[in-house]
Amino acid sequence: MQTPLNIAFHNTPADPGIEADIRERVDKLERLFDGLIGCRVAVEAQHQQHRTGNVYDVHIELVVPGGELVVSRQPKKAQQKYANPDVRTSIRDAFQAAERQLKDYKAQLRGDVKSHAVEVPGQIARLVPEEDHGFIMTGTGTLLYFHRNSVLDGDFDALSVGEPVNYVEDMGDTGPTAAKVFRRGPARQSGGAG
Repeated sequence: MQTPLNIAFHNTPADPGIEADIRERVDKLERLFDGLIGCRVAVEAQHQQHRTGNVYDVHIELVVPGGELVVSRQPKKAQQKYANPDVRTSIRDAFQAAERQLKDYKAQLRGDVKSHAVEVPGQIARLVPEEDHGFIMTGTGTLLYFHRNSVLDGDFDALSVGEPVNYVEDMGDTGPTAAKVFRRGPARQSGGAG
């Protein structure tokens, strides 16, 4: 890390054992993501519980290229999950969440995060079977080209003009196209025009 680790204790005395545990967990995060710039960890005792002891809030800020990732383990969640929450449980949970966020951030930087395709309703406006393509009328009234190979059930020849379909739009070489076309419901559900 470019910036030294900053550990703070609030409403509780500093504990060398807890501090060593935190340092070990931060080292693991550094091995997971070598671009980590800095890290701040705050351990705060929220209030004294006579039966269960202190409830701890652990707040972790990871400074990464382009911003910060922040994790905070709320004391109420710790009370519900564990009969006797302690500082080590809160630290473990907070660092597990930080590790998940760091892995997600790393995947995002690599471009591994896939965008989810959105299916949009439309209807077949024109078919040109001799040239293996057709056009879908979109909800905005525009025509969208699709190729025979875009029909997912492989039954291009069974499509009819006016048939309702769902499609996923993609950017082709010449502009937007329907990359995937799904038939909706039974064929000729709307009585389609020929």
